[in-house]
Amino acid sequence: MTRAATRLVAALAALLLAPQLAGAWGAGAQRLIANKAVDTLPSDMQQFYEGARHQIAQQSTEPLEWLKKNATLEQRHRCIFLDRYGRFPFDALPRDYNLAVKKIGKRTLELNGLLPWQIGVYSEKLTNAFKARNWEEVKYYSAILSHYVAQAHDPFATTENFDGHMTNQVGIDQRFSTSLVDRFSLFFFVHPNDAAFIQDPTDHAFERCLSSHAWVYHVLLADRRSRRGLTDYTDEYYDRLYSQAGAILLRGISDAASDVGSYWMTAWVNAGRPKLPPR
Repeated sequence: MTRAATRLVAALAALLLAPQLAGAWGAGAQRLIANKAVDTLPSDMQQFYEGARHQIAQQSTEPLEWLKKNATLEQRHRCIFLDRYGRFPFDALPRDYNLAVKKIGKRTLELNGLLPWQIGVYSEKLTNAFKARNWEEVKYYSAILSHYVAQAHDPFATTENFDGHMTNQVGIDQRFSTSLVDRFSLFFFVHPNDAAFIQDPTDHAFERCLSSHAWVYHVLLADRRSRRGLTDYTDEYYDRLYSQAGAILLRGISDAASDVGSYWMTAWVNAGRPKLPPR
């Protein structure tokens, strides 16, 4: 085999082995979720997070920049293809990371996505930042944790049909998770529940991914119906899609904001409820 052929084979192998680009909330949705999460917090946390609201919302999109710089490394952290583990509720996948590695193998786990464990990692980072009273790190890790928790509420971050390529609906993840938000967010009524303590951050993330996964086929069906009689993704298409899937979108964003606030509060409680500065 020539040197050029060898390089071509290596490049093709790397492409096949690299994790595919799963669906993701767009920057607008990420900022909206982080912003609304501040409103869920108890009074002891409210003033600090209110002062950091804009900073956290802006930094919540930083992993999108990581994705552009190193898609292979970052992609594994922002999705989990649950349907590669059999049928709901996907009991073939252990929720304990070490047990999952032992049963399935590290490389396969990475190819199929590590999102719930990534949420557990950043939950611990935020807890440690609270313990150290490093307030800049608290803001930063709050933003990054917000990003991954939001991902767990995106249906297309939980399926190997992440962009509709398996059902001839390519781009549905962007149409649902980004375009609908950008077009209709001014009309959204996002009213998250108050933050609540989370017993096990990683296990809770798995449960949220399961809940999100249950909406995949609803959105795919809405997309198919919205396209009937149209030759392109027109304003009429998006009006139809919002009419049929808007409630799912709003629920996902509201639940994500509730969860983000809950993860922030949980990290603070687990750190011993340190007194937060006003800003």
